[in-house]
Amino acid sequence: MASLLQQELAAVLQRDLPHLFNGGLAPSISMVRVTPDLGQARVYLSLLLGNNATDRLEIIKDNAKEIRHALAKRIRKTARVVPELIFFHDDSAAYAAHMDQVLGTLDIPVAPKEETDENADKPARPRLFNNE
Repeated sequence: MASLLQQELAAVLQRDLPHLFNGGLAPSISMVRVTPDLGQARVYLSLLLGNNATDRLEIIKDNAKEIRHALAKRIRKTARVVPELIFFHDDSAAYAAHMDQVLGTLDIPVAPKEETDENADKPARPRLFNNE
């Protein structure tokens, strides 16, 4: 059900309700989690492209009823219940980019070379007794 909702919500936001974004790009849906009773669906939106992610999220939250109605029209023959939609901002991609930048700026020294052991070529033999 979560996969179906993710695909259909993406189509609704891009094709059926593009006027919500004033000609801008519709957000991508990174994940949908549905409660076991199918009463609620938590929709995580990736709002990387474009300005003001919080403003865009508020627009989507304000139009949740309209989005749910458009979704109901699309899945009415495959789903018996259309869950209540709760939208969240998914900032995992932005966090990953930030962590990549932080790790790129670290000055990590090269590990010292270990001394080679003359018995390194021989495979280790398990010890059966303490005095071996």
